Amino acid sequence: MKERGKLVIWPAYIDKTKSRRDGRIVSRKTSVESPTINEINQAAQKLGLNPEVEADKAYPRSWWEIKGRVLIDNTAPKTHLSRRICAAIKEMRS
Repeated sequence: MKERGKLVIWPAYIDKTKSRRDGRIVSRKTSVESPTINEINQAAQKLGLNPEVEADKAYPRSWWEIKGRVLIDNTAPKTHLSRRICAAIKEMRS
């Protein structure tokens, strides 16, 4: 069921190894390689987006891979928040 005021961030949205057709919504330069929901959760917490992890969910385009998703506060457009999450993950990895 859809929650009001929340955006869904699937790992495929910010995965450098995925194509646009496979679900990536940010540029390859901005994206990160193989992000996990734990990294997305930590980055969203760092940005103050009140994340909620749902680990038992599968991205509809790749329904056979259960990688989970993260719900965050809808405070800006999804692509803008995805770019900020990517930047935070890159910072955490370095």
